[in-house]
Amino acid sequence: MMLRHTFLSLSVCAALTACSDSTSDQVTTQLEGEELAVSTVESTQSSENPLYEESPLFLHYPQFDQIENHHYLPAFERGMAEQAAEIDAIASFDNSILAMELSGQLLGRVSNVFFSLSGAHTNDDIRELEQQLAPQLAAHSDSILLNRKLFARISSLYDNRDSLQLNAESRRLLEQYYVDFVREGAALELEQQQRLKEINAQLAVLETQFSQNVLSEVNALAIVIDSREELTGLDDATIAAAEQAAIARDLAGRYVIPLLNTSGQPALASLQNRALRERIHTTSLSRGSRGG
Repeated sequence: MMLRHTFLSLSVCAALTACSDSTSDQVTTQLEGEELAVSTVESTQSSENPLYEESPLFLHYPQFDQIENHHYLPAFERGMAEQAAEIDAIASFDNSILAMELSGQLLGRVSNVFFSLSGAHTNDDIRELEQQLAPQLAAHSDSILLNRKLFARISSLYDNRDSLQLNAESRRLLEQYYVDFVREGAALELEQQQRLKEINAQLAVLETQFSQNVLSEVNALAIVIDSREELTGLDDATIAAAEQAAIARDLAGRYVIPLLNTSGQPALASLQNRALRERIHTTSLSRGSRGG
């Protein structure tokens, strides 16, 4: 995930609506200038990395046929650098909320693609990159959530919420926005924030290691079946998938039923072979007990 929580919420638009038209125009003008500068850079580099620009596909679906593993790291690095610059400027804006809503477009784009793949279709390169990025993304998140100038602006909006003529929904969103930052440590003293950063970096690494260990355990405990007769009860499509899973593991002629991250595996409802059902169930419950 790009940040520990998603702070790009509708409170941004609500607070914007509550501010004067002149303030909104000033912010929009300044943002447009920044977007123009960014778009100029992107236009010269988009051919190098398909993640630098929004996909032209329907609903901006990622162009997976063009994205390769080596595209992720530079996109993450550039995305973090862009958002850091945007946030640094935001703290000086008359209206911080709109600017924050519009920040981090590239980082959000590459994060959506990368973490979707790392959870559903990972490989050794992605796993290694995931470990490398964990502390970097945690530090980037902290640089925003613990930004004292930015929090001062949010606090000012919060403290003056009674005079902003907010409707009930907008008021609630602004209050939640403030609470989110406080809970992430924005109101702590500098020394406490430094310790929090250290803890966040450590947690990011450990969370990544844990999720990868869980995935490795699930993959290692996939059920290997020697004969088709043992699969009686499963439909042809499921059996074909088990056959292809075996081929992918260099086990041609056999069948593999991968475990899912649940206690009750779907195949148990259809399989007629009691011994195989018992093996799947026992193996599923054994995950996490092998020292990994």
